[in-house]
Amino acid sequence: MSRPDYIPSLDGLRGIAALLVVQAHIGLIFPNTALHSITMGSEAVGLFFALSGFLMAHLYGSRPLTRETVLDFLVSRFARIYPVYLVAVLLVAMLSSIQDLNFVQPIIGGTDFLRHVFLLGSSGVFWSIPPEIQFYLFFPILWLCLARPHRHSGVIVGLTVFVMVDGLLGLPGPGIMLVSKLPYFLFGALAGAMHSYWDKWTPSALTGAFTLFLLAVFFTYRNILPGFSPEFWSLQSAAAAAVIVALVARQPPIAAHVLASAPVRFLGTISFSLYLFHVPIMFLVRRALEALTPEPALILVALFVAAAGAWFIHETIEVPSRRLLVGLWQHHRWRIPSRETPAETIERAILDLHETEKRLLDGAASASAGEPPIPTEAELRERAEHSIIQDNGDEKLRA
Repeated sequence: MSRPDYIPSLDGLRGIAALLVVQAHIGLIFPNTALHSITMGSEAVGLFFALSGFLMAHLYGSRPLTRETVLDFLVSRFARIYPVYLVAVLLVAMLSSIQDLNFVQPIIGGTDFLRHVFLLGSSGVFWSIPPEIQFYLFFPILWLCLARPHRHSGVIVGLTVFVMVDGLLGLPGPGIMLVSKLPYFLFGALAGAMHSYWDKWTPSALTGAFTLFLLAVFFTYRNILPGFSPEFWSLQSAAAAAVIVALVARQPPIAAHVLASAPVRFLGTISFSLYLFHVPIMFLVRRALEALTPEPALILVALFVAAAGAWFIHETIEVPSRRLLVGLWQHHRWRIPSRETPAETIERAILDLHETEKRLLDGAASASAGEPPIPTEAELRERAEHSIIQDNGDEKLRA
């Protein structure tokens, strides 16, 4: 049974993005091929970031914001990302340590290995995992804004100004830092927050055709018009990625027929394992068969083995580790005392203030009518402090 919040076309979009990342690295592993001159890896990763922001806002933005739900979210996302990421880091580190293997994207030395373990490394495809994790840590602030936009309008305005300044400065900073990729996540989250407001809109087949056209332009414009925009990472690209994700999420005809098809959704299901492991798998296939198979056929074999290996890792490592960690958390989470979030504490204080104001108004009205006023909480406390404790030898009585 499918989840009510599941959008099949987004799985297909993720699958296409993962396949284009693989395509971008064919030239790295097979240098004799001409495919290395046409790469769309940056566009695919940018789409991944916008898609992540969309899904977080869509899945969690309307849920109650409490300490428990935030912890559930963080554990779920950590379990989704880190275990299989760590296995990929261990595999690459092992391949990098083998002499004369000459792995193409090595992790060299203990320091470099620890940097990757603690999400500070940027070797190969691993560079995109730190900003993803950093966004998950940042998302509760965004969640608060989505849950109570009128109450936290100042934070929303501050984030808007920051994104604009960040874009004008050219998204500065190392790629592994969230600040340089934050617009992609935020624009995607904005699209996810607006998704439910579009329920009355039924997209047409023309919308679906336009969505596929926009997706094709997004991935190819730098190769078709290299002088138009030589750099991908920009505010305009972030906005375009969010628009594409928003349109795909509406599952318009034609586009949904392509993106929600079973083969493309299968690629989306294994996309994270494929993203992390395709380079070492394809590299090992090349080293094992390069003397026996012509390169064009070898590329096809490597692609097939990478997809099969990603499916195997998804089924044996990615899914079981996620279920294990989430299950352990659900088993022990009851031991964590329930506490109000800062937002709930503020709301409680406002309600108490309203209640006090009501009592004061009621007391003033009673006094004007000649009736004794209702004692306030402070007066009751003062009377209690002046009460006398009498000891009759057996017990203490309050008089």
